Parts: sequence; C-alpha cells; structure tokens
Amino acid sequence: MPNYLLAIQQPDGPAPDQQTMSRIVSELRALNQELRDSGSWVFTGGLLPADTATVVRPDAMITDGPYAEGKEHIGGIWVITAPDLDVALGWARKAAAATTLPIEVRPFRDAEPF
Repeated sequence: MPNYLLAIQQPDGPAPDQQTMSRIVSELRALNQELRDSGSWVFTGGLLPADTATVVRPDAMITDGPYAEGKEHIGGIWVITAPDLDVALGWARKAAAATTLPIEVRPFRDAEPF
C-alpha cells in the first residue's frame, strides 16, 4: 500500500489556551490509537516551533529559522499507509477535526532508488 504524509499546517503565534490544548491532545491520542488499530499508522511526531529550525542549503550555507518566511509552518506530521488517496483524505479529515488546523496530504513516491 502507498504511504502518505499528513502535515499539520500550524499558524505562527501563541498556542491555544490550556483547555483547548487539552482537548486537542486528547483527540490526537484517540486518532493515533485509531490509526494504530487500523494498521494505517507508520509514524507520527510533533515538531518544536519554527524558530528552532536550521536550514542547510546546497551551497553549505546554514541559517537559523524556517526556510521561508510565512504565517504558518509544519507543526507535526503523520506518515500513514492507505490503499488510496481517498482513504488518506479520510484520515486527514479526522486529523483536521482533532487539531482544528489544515492538514496537507502528499503521497510518497514509489520506493525506487534514485
């Protein structure tokens, strides 16, 4: 089955209040368990804020901060396996509901060596 990346599009700015975060964390735990139980879960991880990023460019230049200036960044990811894009989008809808944020869905290339 193909693998898909589900990326949380996190807005820059302060985190939600504690009550909202508690609800989000609870819903994310339930979603992650549902993914595991279904056999779709491969990997998940939350990321630290974008200002902790370091970018390495091909010319060996290294800079602090995110690659591009923007109003949002990737806040966390899932890598899932799903039989097709429609199923992956179903998981993304659940992730968007749990996080209250947009979720980008991207299929991985076939596992062919470069």
